[in-house]
Amino acid sequence: MTSGPIMLVPVCLVEKNNEQLRVNQKALKILRKISQPVVVVAIVGPYRTGKSYLMNHLAGENLGFPLGSTVQSETKGIWMWCMPHPNKPNHSLVLLDTEGLGDVQKGDPKNDTWIFALAVLLSSMLVYNSMGTINNDALEKMHYVTELTELIRVKFSQRLDGLEDSTEFVSFFPDFVWTVRDFTLELNLHGHPITEDEYLENALRMIPGDNDKAKNTNTSRDCIRCFFPNRKCFVFDRPKYEKELLAHIEDVLENQLNPEFQEQSKNFHSHILTHAKIKTLREGVKVTGNRLLTIIFTDPGTRQEVDMEERTLSMSPDSFYVPVLSEAVRLLFLRGYQLGLHSNNFFVFYFPTFPFQDTIEREKKGLLLQNEEVSVNCCEARLKQLSGPLMRSISRGAFSVPGGHRLYLEAKKKVELQYNLGSRKGVKANEVLQSFLKSQLAVEKSILQSDKALTAKKKAIAVERLKREAAEKEQELLRQQQQEQQEMMEAQKGSLKEHIAQLEKKLDRKMENLLKRLENNLDHKLKVQEKLLTEGFQKEAEKLRKEIDRLRDELDDINTKKSSIVSQILDLVSSVIRVGTSADTLLDVVRNICDLLRRHFS
Repeated sequence: MTSGPIMLVPVCLVEKNNEQLRVNQKALKILRKISQPVVVVAIVGPYRTGKSYLMNHLAGENLGFPLGSTVQSETKGIWMWCMPHPNKPNHSLVLLDTEGLGDVQKGDPKNDTWIFALAVLLSSMLVYNSMGTINNDALEKMHYVTELTELIRVKFSQRLDGLEDSTEFVSFFPDFVWTVRDFTLELNLHGHPITEDEYLENALRMIPGDNDKAKNTNTSRDCIRCFFPNRKCFVFDRPKYEKELLAHIEDVLENQLNPEFQEQSKNFHSHILTHAKIKTLREGVKVTGNRLLTIIFTDPGTRQEVDMEERTLSMSPDSFYVPVLSEAVRLLFLRGYQLGLHSNNFFVFYFPTFPFQDTIEREKKGLLLQNEEVSVNCCEARLKQLSGPLMRSISRGAFSVPGGHRLYLEAKKKVELQYNLGSRKGVKANEVLQSFLKSQLAVEKSILQSDKALTAKKKAIAVERLKREAAEKEQELLRQQQQEQQEMMEAQKGSLKEHIAQLEKKLDRKMENLLKRLENNLDHKLKVQEKLLTEGFQKEAEKLRKEIDRLRDELDDINTKKSSIVSQILDLVSSVIRVGTSADTLLDVVRNICDLLRRHFS
């Protein structure tokens, strides 16, 4: 449901026309659009006491309700400013600035009483603004309270059941705040400091005595204490001592005001926005802007009658008969009486006659149909508001994901739960809900089908991803194994090279030793041959020559084999190193080379 229009400036709610109070139709249109509970703060008091400044401060603005710099009263009638409540979400704050009481330029002083009565009946917190101190003069100016309570007593004494009980109307009276402007006294009583609230309560103490002056003073005090049980007091220093600046205080920056006044204003502002309650009727029904019209129209001071349309409430048909009957009696009462004043100030009422039962039945049928329409409109508006996030999620495809059907059901269940928890939906609540749920069946089916398809696709993608990840892991493992094998082969190749080099050195040493022995042996035999020839042993020398030739052949053969074997070994190792082979093959090559060397050079 909509909260109502945003007002940039106040509008006149109750205006004076030829000394008669009339309700402004523009203000009515604004109130009709406020479907949220309203917190209504009204301010009353003598004219030119700075009421409009306090209300502008509550609104958070310097300008709004008109201020004045002369002795002439600026505000006429009752002005209204509606705005979202800054401290209470989904609530509206309604500020009412009233015409100053006691203006000497007024034609009919009775208007002050009706202005005060309307402020009391409309508000959930009433601020009475005065200047200086709370003394007998200030209390005597509160005679409007006495007149209001007398008016209410007369009205209640005319009830059909004959009951008169002040608690009947005290229950819907507003909380009371007394603000004292330009306060110059010290908050001190009998030598002890006191609070602002204690200052007010002390001022409301009854004065002993039976004289007329004491009785008149005590009457206002007793009425305030009786009919406003919840009371609060704030005192304010002078905001600015420079007269020329004070005359145009709306143009003065807040930080240019006296620090004491700034702190007092801050405390007042905080208290009002924190403690001002929702306006309620006697039955405990929370008042919206639309229902606030009922109070305005019902009050005789506006000289207007209430339309039955403004009294339509969402309730079950079985409980309609008693409210309809009461409403018919109330309308009979309102349409029948003519207000007059006798010398004793008692109100006299005249009642006409008309078909009572027919009116009840006609009003009952009309209200039943109207109640159903109001219930449907209310419930559809509430469902539209609650389902807004769900619809936006559907539009942007938030549920077109695997598992989207479960997410959609949770979101829809949340809307249904919030709807059921709401109050005052009326007789069509379930019907409207079922219609909404039915309208969602096609959407739900589409989301479910999409969910199944996307879930199956997601599973297939997951399987493929697992396969791909397994293959990648296997490839990575193989790569690591190859790398490790390559590293091992490189290490073995290095080791083989070193081993071959060592064998070659060893072979060289053995060959050198062998050749050296053969050469030594050959030299020895040559010397022996030479000696035999010299001594004439030709036959022995020839035999020795053959052995020398054999040694020379053996020496040549050893040199040839050495070069060939070394060349073969080196070629084999180079080929293995160049082409690459497994670690086992390398080991076999090493073993073979070693055997070869042992066979030939052992």
